[in-house]
Amino acid sequence: MKRIDKDELYESMRGFLASKGVALEEGSYSQRIRQGCNLLTDAINATQNSVARAKIETDRKLEQLRQSIHEATAPKPPPAQPAPEPSAASGPAPGQGKRKPRRVGTVKQRGTGARRPKSARRK
Repeated sequence: MKRIDKDELYESMRGFLASKGVALEEGSYSQRIRQGCNLLTDAINATQNSVARAKIETDRKLEQLRQSIHEATAPKPPPAQPAPEPSAASGPAPGQGKRKPRRVGTVKQRGTGARRPKSARRK
């Protein structure tokens, strides 16, 4: 927005009142009206400056927020290539013997841990 000049608001109000049939002639009341218009002009101009600074700050913070969201939701880089395994000709590394395969079974084979009814128990 454009800045309002010092007496611009007073002159606009004076023209408006003249169109309604009220003439503002020089005197104590017109000086007070001019002072009030100048205070209002200063307040409007200061508010415009504050709003402009707040907009710049808000845009900066919003850009930071967008960047953090982008970093959090961006696809992850591919994992690093695993180190090559030792060759089979050299045998297992020291301290690493051959492990037994793990027993894998269903729940029925390994048992559920629940007790049988008394009628089905062995005596």
